[in-house]
Amino acid sequence: MERLQKIIAASGITSRRKAEEMILAGKVKVNGIVISELGYKVDKKAQIEVDNKLINKEELCYFVLNKPKKTICSVNDQFNRKTVVELIDCKQRIFPVGRLDYDTTGVLILTNDGEFANELTHPTFHIAKTYEVVVKGIVKAEDIKKLEKGVLLEDGKMSQPAKVKVLEKKQNKNSIKLELTIWEGRNHQIKKMMEAINFEVIKLHRKSLGVVSCDKLPIGSYRRLKPFEIKQLRVLAREGKSE
Repeated sequence: MERLQKIIAASGITSRRKAEEMILAGKVKVNGIVISELGYKVDKKAQIEVDNKLINKEELCYFVLNKPKKTICSVNDQFNRKTVVELIDCKQRIFPVGRLDYDTTGVLILTNDGEFANELTHPTFHIAKTYEVVVKGIVKAEDIKKLEKGVLLEDGKMSQPAKVKVLEKKQNKNSIKLELTIWEGRNHQIKKMMEAINFEVIKLHRKSLGVVSCDKLPIGSYRRLKPFEIKQLRVLAREGKSE
């Protein structure tokens, strides 16, 4: 017997939090009966409907993709651009966990486990994300200190302190490569952080998410996450939870 919201989240159609909202709204049925009680437990044979649609209890799967440029972090795209889902051969209905920009490469996790996805992306769960960032211009020591303390973003909120390392300076090309680790994940965050100190991002690559990296994966290639990686990602997210 498992909690109803957990089974709905595991089906991949939504997160556990959204599943709870749908249960309270009377949008979930078990064996034809509307259930509006959180924590209601059901057995494996139960028929569960969400918005009058029977959910499929798929085998859970987890992938890491070394995302290439010019791909959309979406299941489909209205402009017929290539999506990250198209790059993975999987019969299950998977979706990307979080987003990377169209021109950003690197670690991207895809799964059909809604609960797992929620743990990695929910604002109250913090997990380290490390990027290699090439910017136009030479970042100075005082700029790095600003990033390490947190900078004021365009939405009027401060970024959390970041960890910064200089990887390579190219004086002749007027550019610098940094390694930047953050523990939050707002839209276009790295680019906005660099804009806040008046630098333009030329190239952005996410090299790791928690314990998961794509160092041995060619651009556009993928592999299944190992069981210990899935477990450790959950642990890291929960350990970094904020109230």
